[in-house]
Amino acid sequence: MNDSVICNRLRGSMPKIGIRPVIDGRRGGIRESFEDVTMEMARQAAAFLSANLRHSNGMPVDCVVADTCIGGVAEAAQTEEKFARENVGLTISVTPSWCYPTETMDTHPTRPKAIWGFNGTERPGAVYLAAVLGAHNQKGLPAFSIYGHDVQDIGDTEITPDVQEKLLQFAKAGLAVATMQGKSYLSMGSVSMGIAGCIVDETFFQHYLGIRNEYVDMTEFVRRMELGIYDKEEFDRALVWVKENCDPGADVNPEHLKRTDKQKAKDWESVVKMTLIARDMMVGNPKLADIGYGEEALGRNAIAAGFQGQRAWTDFFPNGDFMEAILTSSFDWNGIREPYMVATENDTLNGITMLFGHLLTDAAQIFADVRTYWSPDAVKRVTGRELEGKAANGVIHLINSGPAALDGTGQQTRHGKPVMKPFWEITKEEVQACLDATKWCPAVDFFRGGGFSTDFTTREGMPVTMARINLIAGIGPVLQIAEGYTVELPDEIHDKLDQRSNPTWPTTWFVPNLTGEGLFKDVYTVMYNWGSNHASVSCGHVGGDFITLASMLRIPVCMHNVPENRVFRPSYWTAFGGVEPVGADYRACAALGPLYR
Repeated sequence: MNDSVICNRLRGSMPKIGIRPVIDGRRGGIRESFEDVTMEMARQAAAFLSANLRHSNGMPVDCVVADTCIGGVAEAAQTEEKFARENVGLTISVTPSWCYPTETMDTHPTRPKAIWGFNGTERPGAVYLAAVLGAHNQKGLPAFSIYGHDVQDIGDTEITPDVQEKLLQFAKAGLAVATMQGKSYLSMGSVSMGIAGCIVDETFFQHYLGIRNEYVDMTEFVRRMELGIYDKEEFDRALVWVKENCDPGADVNPEHLKRTDKQKAKDWESVVKMTLIARDMMVGNPKLADIGYGEEALGRNAIAAGFQGQRAWTDFFPNGDFMEAILTSSFDWNGIREPYMVATENDTLNGITMLFGHLLTDAAQIFADVRTYWSPDAVKRVTGRELEGKAANGVIHLINSGPAALDGTGQQTRHGKPVMKPFWEITKEEVQACLDATKWCPAVDFFRGGGFSTDFTTREGMPVTMARINLIAGIGPVLQIAEGYTVELPDEIHDKLDQRSNPTWPTTWFVPNLTGEGLFKDVYTVMYNWGSNHASVSCGHVGGDFITLASMLRIPVCMHNVPENRVFRPSYWTAFGGVEPVGADYRACAALGPLYR
């Protein structure tokens, strides 16, 4: 069974982008003279977006163009009927001319909206753009403004680079909003070790994300393991793959706690079964119906999930590190496929942050503890060596017990640089390189039930974005973002620092981009102000995309180092204090309330 097929079946009909060609409603020559230009503008936008975007499951993004130009309310209603039939999840209105704003605007209450007003002089779309944005803001239906920097001739069909950038940034974030709506988050277990992020806040999921919450006790793993409620043929195949590709690592446990070879072999069987079962609980598996388990075959329609593990599970059964690492990777025994978003310790807030990153980049995400800030002085005291290069001002040690996606090794490359790719770009050679760069170490002593942890070090030079959603009493959800780079430390430094935490766990050395002021004046300040023990790490400097998505969902951003030219929010935000964008963000989000209130 191909896992990418499972993902496609889960998602069903993927949301589409609606393109609304808007025009002057007057008949008798004025409208007619611009109909062809406006429809061509719409077709060009649709072609550009379809050629440059995919859904996270690899399917192409379809654009639906209105049947006619929209010059008034009747044509707007006809277009809306078509968009409802076609599962349109976001819209872009395009025009080169003046139009009647309240008669032609998209008034859907929750759908992300943008307006591209063509920068021309004959009948400038900027006039309509300004007027319709005013109407959107007055009605509390925020829309994104897209307006080219330079004047173009009326017949020019080129989409200029600045317009292209905004079209893509809006569309990718809008698709993320539409994709999440109606899906589930599956909690496998409950709260791990008192971590507040594990506490499910259903109001957040339902009102901000449009996601329902599903719950399964961890005893369901025991039931399915003991009764054989999994695909046994796949299990046998997976076990062979594990023996061929999962190289054992160091066992650092004291002799009296080391598990025998027989116990380890049994642990491998258990963790492989756990992986199959967790996936089946998320998205279903038709093979289960064939063996008499029709209800289990359906799954929970879960676009993301979390596994509690510690300590109720791990005090007796093998830990979930293998399960989480393999599911969140872009490949397994079935081949290359879309990664699943599974949060370690059922940190629901980090799981959703991972989901944001995945839907924005199409790639795997690294789940990590924000473990330690190492200052240059502390490193020199402990190792006798000085940090150099990008690490010269200190580093943040991102590390957890082993659940990080194997894509996080940085063994995938683009233009010779390490990256984490969408699964459809990954080669078999890159998969093998990720596997070869990973060791599977027997779990340390406080995992009494055994299991295995991934051990790797992320390659240097990957641009990354660290992010995290937190819930704050009196505010609600807030988002933190830190763009930066991965670095590698000399072995003499890495080994000594790694030994002080746990050498059997995956390490990502992270250096944020610094601004010299505020929350990013230095590396210590970034660590000091991080709002939780966990973070999700995306490949690329995609903080601007996170900000755009957050504004659509009405989640304020409390901390970021994204350059101003990549911050893209609806024009509504300007009215709340354009000279003070952080405060304006909070005020705008509070005034609008959550998207699905």
